Amino acid sequence: MSFERQLVRCGMLVVAVLLTGIGVVQKMEAQGCVVAHSVGEIGGPDSEGGYLAPGHWELTFDYRHLYSFRHFVGSVEQVYRTEGKSNVRNRVNLFDAGLTYQITPRFSVEGNVPVEFASRRYYIGVGTLGGGVPAVPLVGDFGLSGMGDISFMGQGWIWNPKNNPSHNIQIGIGVQMPTGRDNIQNKFAVIPGTPPSNQTADYSIQPGIGVWAIPFSVQSFQAISHSVQAYFNGSYLVTPSETNGVANISPLGTPQPPQNAYVSAADEYLLQAGFSYMVAKVKGLTLVGGLRKEGVPAHDLIGGDEGFRRPGYAVSLEPGVVYGFKNGHDVITANIDRAVYRNRIASVPDMQLGTHGDAAFADWLWLASFQHRF
Repeated sequence: MSFERQLVRCGMLVVAVLLTGIGVVQKMEAQGCVVAHSVGEIGGPDSEGGYLAPGHWELTFDYRHLYSFRHFVGSVEQVYRTEGKSNVRNRVNLFDAGLTYQITPRFSVEGNVPVEFASRRYYIGVGTLGGGVPAVPLVGDFGLSGMGDISFMGQGWIWNPKNNPSHNIQIGIGVQMPTGRDNIQNKFAVIPGTPPSNQTADYSIQPGIGVWAIPFSVQSFQAISHSVQAYFNGSYLVTPSETNGVANISPLGTPQPPQNAYVSAADEYLLQAGFSYMVAKVKGLTLVGGLRKEGVPAHDLIGGDEGFRRPGYAVSLEPGVVYGFKNGHDVITANIDRAVYRNRIASVPDMQLGTHGDAAFADWLWLASFQHRF
């Protein structure tokens, strides 16, 4: 194997968990929340096979699992919520299928279809929220599933891959369509003491965001030595609409202020940086270590910022493994991310109303991917 080819092998990998269709970050507050509706990538050109050759296809299946239950206001954990069992617990399983076609050595197109299975559970005991609220227990236990928002993206390497096996930058831009439902209903009690009725489930577990969006992505890598590579990847989802038109339902039946009457169409982002190490004694095996930051900003790049959103971010340690076989045509990846810092920042309505909502975050994020080239 040539030296250049070995440099390309050196940690060139894909982990999958894509920013909400490249797709990015959604959902947060006094209810279980998903920090990012995404999958994401790690490293340089996909797998030990190096750059995808023109005229070839790449099929990827991604899986993401998280369980959010710890509530934060700012960076301070609201321990009483967990101890008093008034915390909200979201469990989200996101499956993602992507297909890439390499048109030329530099340019490719990609399509992505996500499917979500999620549940939301809470038990709010008498007086656990202070001031005798609620007066009787409030119980919620429901699930939903469905296809998410389909996205398409065009991507291009800045430098010709033929002449740059050890470093490059890929930039992508696309469109995300509102194919996923954002208003699925379940039967649960909104007001303590009243019978359960059909109500729109919280937006944190809805499979779609309900608006057209524009995903941007950047993927970069730099070989440091024969077996070590540095990488940096980023994604951002621009949502020009201010809200998605879905009414924001309070779990305690209290009326919402005008700023929070509808669910916000919020931007989302994902950042990843780290190093990969090719294990020389085990053919096809690469170890990865880095940091991941994903979140929802309080202010969008385009459009208004009102509507109900739970902005904030989580920073996680992101160790993982990548194993390539069949000469790089097939690749399996696995990550277990551990959150080390979480911050529920104030939303624009929070700032206007002088309040500061909370958000539930996960401790762990489980990611896995299978990739096949043909």
